[in-house]
Amino acid sequence: MKPCCPGNPLDRYASRREFLYVGLLGGLGMTLPGFLQRAMGAQKDYPLRDGVAKGIIHIFLPGGLAHQESFDPKPFAPAEYRGPFGAIDTKLKGVQFGQHMKDLAQIADKFTVIRSMSHGEAAHERGTHNMFTGYRPSPAVEYPSMGSIISHEMGPRNNLPPYVCVPSVPNEFANSGFLSSAYGPFALGSDPAQGNFQVRDLSLPKGVSDERFARRRSLLETVDHHFRTLEKSDALDSMDAFYQHAYKLISSQQAREAFNLAAEPDALKDEYGRTQAGQRMLLARRLIEGGVRFVSLTAGGWDHHDNLKAGIEKELPPVDKALATLIRDLERRGMLDSTLVVVTSEFGRTPKVNPTGGRDHWPRVFSVMLAGGGVKAGYVHGASDALGGEPEQDMVTVSDLATTMYNQIGITADKELMSPGNRPIEICDGGHVLDSILAKKA
Repeated sequence: MKPCCPGNPLDRYASRREFLYVGLLGGLGMTLPGFLQRAMGAQKDYPLRDGVAKGIIHIFLPGGLAHQESFDPKPFAPAEYRGPFGAIDTKLKGVQFGQHMKDLAQIADKFTVIRSMSHGEAAHERGTHNMFTGYRPSPAVEYPSMGSIISHEMGPRNNLPPYVCVPSVPNEFANSGFLSSAYGPFALGSDPAQGNFQVRDLSLPKGVSDERFARRRSLLETVDHHFRTLEKSDALDSMDAFYQHAYKLISSQQAREAFNLAAEPDALKDEYGRTQAGQRMLLARRLIEGGVRFVSLTAGGWDHHDNLKAGIEKELPPVDKALATLIRDLERRGMLDSTLVVVTSEFGRTPKVNPTGGRDHWPRVFSVMLAGGGVKAGYVHGASDALGGEPEQDMVTVSDLATTMYNQIGITADKELMSPGNRPIEICDGGHVLDSILAKKA
């Protein structure tokens, strides 16, 4: 078949065979315009949708939480696999958690547990990269974190930063990657669990009045405009964005109040627990309530290669108490349906307890938890095998989890963003929305 229009870039697609192929793709959900768009190298773009979730709280347990001691105990396995603890019944018939998850066991009818998460990265840094970006690490691309993607796509609300890390940026993979640093996280610079907790740079310096602040801002904008006429760069754009965010935070009483943990009643602080996990989760709820779109926080340390028993006894009870309270608190306030709470870790731990009483890194299967934000209540998805070593049913990938999180907040995960070198990169590649864990719409 001769070219229909010499020099037309579509000529290579103009044969009968290719058009029949496009017809086949239509049956698979790809339209002709979509096919031609991909063939010509155009970016895939989708508008934001009205997501079920208006905000996401990502609770990350660094080091690698043992699924056998938490969400996926193996009470009938041999002792060297079962570990040092027993299992307890939950609110769900036939479902058990580790014995130190007493509070979550009582509200297991309010959230989903995925027992079949899996990836292939056994190193801390690489596992962390997976869980913060939805991508395996690559030497060629610095991927943005999920928080930065949401910041880029959705922007600020109520003069608050769209993406906040509590208490600080936990690792290099929580940053903006190939996106402008203007979409990086706002870090508190102080831990809410400390008695003297105060967010840095949130108030005017001593002796600086509102009028003086306004004059300084005007002067800075004049200087900034001068340099902007001389040079255009990401650094200047980012600096301008940071200044604008800072001005809004300092000048808005509503924005400042979102960080005011002192406004919470003592009884509620006690309910969460006066612990690192408790106060961080309480502040996360307050930030989401104020308008922050994505809050990322860390709690505890879970790299228990030795003496797993002591480590779990120390770390798990305060997280169990705080997390159960967070879910109840969100529900009491009518916020649970619109707030997606996601609990992840780098990976799981080995099926067999090692000679020093610990478990080593194990990415083949582990557990995550999701609550609210349009996710089913009282559901366990997937299963690991009898020894907790492999997915046995309904394996879930990191890209599946990330795609589902984006879907719930209204972002289509295969939208492409432009990385350096004019290379379009999907927000999340290869993942599928986990429809089976989503609540049915009324």
